[in-house]
Amino acid sequence: MNANVPDSKKISPFLVFFLIHTMQTGVGILGFQRFIAKTAGYDAWMSIILSGLVVHILLWMMFKMLKIANGDMTSIHTLILGKKIGKILSSLFILYFSLYTVTILRSYIEVIQVWMFPELKTFWFALAFLILVIYIVFGGFRTVAGIAFFSIVLPFYIAVLFIITIQYSDFTNLLPIFDHSVKEILLGSRDMTFTVLGFETLLFFYPFIQNPEKSKKWAHLGALYTTMICIYLAILAFGFFSEAQLQKNLWPTLTMWKIIKLPFVERFEYIGIANWGIVILPNLCICLWCASRLAKRIFSIRQKTSIPVIATLCLIATSLLSTRDQINIVTDFTAKVGFYFNTIYIPLLFAGTLIAKKVRNRETHS
Repeated sequence: MNANVPDSKKISPFLVFFLIHTMQTGVGILGFQRFIAKTAGYDAWMSIILSGLVVHILLWMMFKMLKIANGDMTSIHTLILGKKIGKILSSLFILYFSLYTVTILRSYIEVIQVWMFPELKTFWFALAFLILVIYIVFGGFRTVAGIAFFSIVLPFYIAVLFIITIQYSDFTNLLPIFDHSVKEILLGSRDMTFTVLGFETLLFFYPFIQNPEKSKKWAHLGALYTTMICIYLAILAFGFFSEAQLQKNLWPTLTMWKIIKLPFVERFEYIGIANWGIVILPNLCICLWCASRLAKRIFSIRQKTSIPVIATLCLIATSLLSTRDQINIVTDFTAKVGFYFNTIYIPLLFAGTLIAKKVRNRETHS
């Protein structure tokens, strides 16, 4: 299971910052405040810090495993379980990334349908968006990394404009601190899952990093930046809404945009939603690239062959989700799969990798 990648296709270590952060900054960030406040109330900012710490621990585990296996996720599976079982387990992640693509794309289309164009046809928008995604992914991983870079740099002004909400906020809403039990704060951290998902893509693009050791700090900085952005948006939302108001808002981040009035535009949320297309574009590109890369590694199918096939299946699945309940079911399922994969499967894989390394060392010295 050779994962050697020519240097011409590799990216600079600092771009890992953008790849990790952009994967964590998708549609989840538009409404995460409501979910975490349901269980942890306005102590939920502590849940965000806790989930951020868990991400850093998991990233550390991933880098350790990848260094030992000297490859990607398929190399780790092969090292621990052998080629046959390793291939079966690795192939499940093609489904995982396809599901993730469907969830992100359908959630974004729902936002557009609710806030801007109620008559917008899911199929046609998804088709147009996926054609753009296919075009970018055909350019190779360096092109995908470039899109990730621009997706953070270009819409950065949006995060700054949220400061306008401070004059309408009452931050005494956050008091008293420690008003909830440790269990409730831990449950709030679990509810952050869908928002912070995506960093696990490191397990698949690791061989495409020049000098991976240097990328460690950038991966951790990317995850830290995501945590800081989430705390910033959560505290602004907690100050802006009462707990009762927050539970009635499906997308609190979008609702806060509504009060931003500029001389040249009345409805700023339209600009925000349109810009969010740039934010979710690399999410879809990375997911589709990971799924097609796995198809190449496991079944030796060329990426240019598998990319349109996977995208077509995602298009069909996206079009079949028509109601709010269906979208909710798929989103919850994706969050659960991501939660179990990150918090249970990765630590088990980490333990398995360390054991496999010890066994291999013994065989070498005997």
